[in-house]
Amino acid sequence: MSARILLVEDEPGLVLTLSDLLAAEGYTVESAGDGPTGLARAMNEDFDLVLLDVMLPGKNGFEVCRELRQHGKDVAILMLTAKSQLTDRVVGLKLGADDYLVKPFEPPELLARVEALLRRVKKDRRTRVVTYQFGNVDVDFETGEVKKDTAPVSLAGKELELLRYLVDHRGNVVSRDELLEAVWEYQPGVSSRTIDVHVAWLRQKLEDNPQNPRFIHTVRGVGYRFAG
Repeated sequence: MSARILLVEDEPGLVLTLSDLLAAEGYTVESAGDGPTGLARAMNEDFDLVLLDVMLPGKNGFEVCRELRQHGKDVAILMLTAKSQLTDRVVGLKLGADDYLVKPFEPPELLARVEALLRRVKKDRRTRVVTYQFGNVDVDFETGEVKKDTAPVSLAGKELELLRYLVDHRGNVVSRDELLEAVWEYQPGVSSRTIDVHVAWLRQKLEDNPQNPRFIHTVRGVGYRFAG
């Protein structure tokens, strides 16, 4: 079943353009032209993602986002804004938006954000591991404590986040693009090479034989799979 997207946008031309763009990718797209209508539909219908413009008649996007979260709606929210100031981005994220995109944007960027967000939200609905043991390694992801053969192992913040994501998705192949989006959140200057280096560090610290890893496997041309 294709993902169902609600586009809350008051510019008719943009609604048509984005609806056609997303429909061509196989998504089911519905729209609302003002804040109150968008809020009502998002509250009462099942959508996988809400594309939410900030500047809306009746109720702005920030208010819609806040009310959705206050009522416990965990639908993915991607905010569209013509404002590039950092404060506007921070406000949206603090109110519960999952991501933002500044207008004008290129269609491939929008599609990439939508795809990544839908993938992340779908997988994040799995129960996250708090403590985990594999081989001779014990990890407490809440405290950040890692031990190998009962001896403490020091992991940097991103190493621990990367390990947790791999463990949470153990048995599945996780692409480098997915890791860039989920762990590094598209930070400038971060490339797939950064992921490979962090994986190498994890293997060096946790695997008995880093050159022939038992747990963190490379899937050539795609990414990694945790086999713990």
